Amino acid sequence: MTVGRFSAFISVLLFMGGSFWVGHTMGRDQARIVPIEGLVGLEEGRPSAVDFSLFWQAWNVIQSQYVDENIDIHKMVQGAISGMVSSVGDPYTVFMDASDTKRFLEDVDGSFEGIGAEIGFREEELRIIAPLKGTPAERSGLRAGDYIIQINGEVTRSMTVEKAVSLIRGKKGTEVVLLIGREAWEAPQDISIRRDTIVIPSLEVEVLEGNIGYIRLYHFSRNAKTDFDKAAATMLDHGVKGIVLDLRNNPGGLLHIAQDMAGWFLDRGQVVVYQVLRSGERESLIVNGNGRLRSVPIVVLINEGSASASEILAGALRDHRGAMLVGQDSFGKGSVQTIENLQDGSSLKVTIARWMTPAGYIISDKGLVVDDAVEMTEEDELAGLDPQRDRAIELLLKIE
Repeated sequence: MTVGRFSAFISVLLFMGGSFWVGHTMGRDQARIVPIEGLVGLEEGRPSAVDFSLFWQAWNVIQSQYVDENIDIHKMVQGAISGMVSSVGDPYTVFMDASDTKRFLEDVDGSFEGIGAEIGFREEELRIIAPLKGTPAERSGLRAGDYIIQINGEVTRSMTVEKAVSLIRGKKGTEVVLLIGREAWEAPQDISIRRDTIVIPSLEVEVLEGNIGYIRLYHFSRNAKTDFDKAAATMLDHGVKGIVLDLRNNPGGLLHIAQDMAGWFLDRGQVVVYQVLRSGERESLIVNGNGRLRSVPIVVLINEGSASASEILAGALRDHRGAMLVGQDSFGKGSVQTIENLQDGSSLKVTIARWMTPAGYIISDKGLVVDDAVEMTEEDELAGLDPQRDRAIELLLKIE
């Protein structure tokens, strides 16, 4: 029987799951202006071992020899910064100019319309992490793991996530065309999607036959905390035999929401996740909840659309509770970014830490490997079948 369904309003195009810190703006009094010509190394207070003569040699060649004298010096500076940042090789460490920074912060605040899909890079390919429930992206048939080859004809291979966001996002009622690749297809296909205001459920909760509780969580949004508390209370009221926690196609969201939810299943003081800093130091995030569901058996459903906060919660439940992970391996978004504002309104989004599960498993890039791999095909979806959920229920019913 269906017990309830809670909804949250989200009007973002997409928002990479994870945790962000916003840095302070660097004022002009903190930035020293250096001469363009004749500079070797760096000024006082900066590393002196770096020889910038090659950079300035190339700079002067462009200024003195390029056929068009109307060179935008500001764009040259920003281009140099972009190249420096991209050389790190981390798709989540990026330079954003002033307009991209403004759009990014507004996306975080949820002030835009779009298609309702989370995207990110994996193996140097731009992919759909998850089409959000009930959105144009889902209705168009996009699936977790799809490759975005082109956006309105523009190739994505060397594109940043932020650039892809700016191309995909747009006003309600307008269309965007994505050239999509899928492993099951012989050739890529164009998919035209009409943008809309994104309204998705926070979660769904049911008590199934055999007194098995089922909670499907779509996003770790602010509203999800209250909704999850209600769902957990429903599980307690029914005295469920076990719980299927469905995190499939959940791209993440707010870390502290996942931490709060873990508090229902774990003992107070247990580690939810470690943040591993560049120094190698580990910072722990711990449980402060009531632990009222810690004795209820649990199976967690994940797939390649499960990312960030989803992976953190699933990893903590497996490490501490021995919860089985069923479905397909997760996405592997296991890092933390901070936003450092620069003096002209631009910014750097920089990866400052990586996630590690309580048992010491690094989530980044590899994702979580399931304990019981169960495929979910397009044919299953079209027929209304869900072999992954069926398997999770089967495992819980076997518990005496």
